[in-house]
Amino acid sequence: MVTTAPSKKFYQYLLNYVGMAFGAAFAAIAIRIFLLPNDLIDGGVIGISMILARLIGNAYLSVFLLILNIPFIYLAYKFIRRTFVIQMFVAVLLFALFLLLIKTSNTFNADPLEAIVIGGAMLGAGAGLIIRNGGCTDGTEILAILINRKKGFTVGQVIFVINIFIFAAYGAIFHDWHIALRSLMTYIVAFKMMDIVIAGLEELKSVLIMCSKPDKLSKMITHELGLGLTFIKGKGGYSGEDRDILFIIVERLDLAELKEIVLREDPSAFIAIENLHEVAYGRTAQIALRRKHRRKQTHTGS
Repeated sequence: MVTTAPSKKFYQYLLNYVGMAFGAAFAAIAIRIFLLPNDLIDGGVIGISMILARLIGNAYLSVFLLILNIPFIYLAYKFIRRTFVIQMFVAVLLFALFLLLIKTSNTFNADPLEAIVIGGAMLGAGAGLIIRNGGCTDGTEILAILINRKKGFTVGQVIFVINIFIFAAYGAIFHDWHIALRSLMTYIVAFKMMDIVIAGLEELKSVLIMCSKPDKLSKMITHELGLGLTFIKGKGGYSGEDRDILFIIVERLDLAELKEIVLREDPSAFIAIENLHEVAYGRTAQIALRRKHRRKQTHTGS
């Protein structure tokens, strides 16, 4: 039976919401078991909610999270896109629900360093899963996007400044700058882990090669490394001459050999290398890649 387009769409939505649920559970466990018992907070709306919860009572953390995110959900509905509002609302609701369900769980007796590293990593992994599946639990990101559109500051810059004020306010309110600095360290760990979850761990590079022997080099790269490549038509800015540029996606382990081949054959070649966070392949491309890997293995074994 052929899967219809509506069923595929429903299946994808279901996977996204399951992924958000896992992410929300991870983040909630990190907050309840590692962060709150050690007086650590996260940045953004979550951090403000945790400050209010410490002042009034940890039992109200879920309530504060929901209330503080409502204005940002409205901003997302008004200025971003309406479909995102549903995903953001579901993510916030799931996060608040898991925080409520595990509010009486046993805490882990961790020293400050363990709480910062393990709690921050779990929180970042959970937030990364939520974002990777199309959701969002922190309304300050919505505010940062809008400021970026109006003023030109990057989203990262706006979020960083907001969080500095939140951590500074936390230290000032409780007259303890140690917890503020530890919270900042926790946020850095969480941010890096979130980036890893969203972008992945693939060590892929995109390589642009401008050389005088594109045809010869393309054959050598294909034969010796088993790599696919694409010719891009270019034109010299100074000489005005038409030339072919080679575009290649390569794994980190093959990068050194690729550079050695190019510079050996054309010492005057220009090579530009960039990091890639993710590469998505269509079905046809995946089949071609599998065939390429089989040919590469056969060539290596011969």
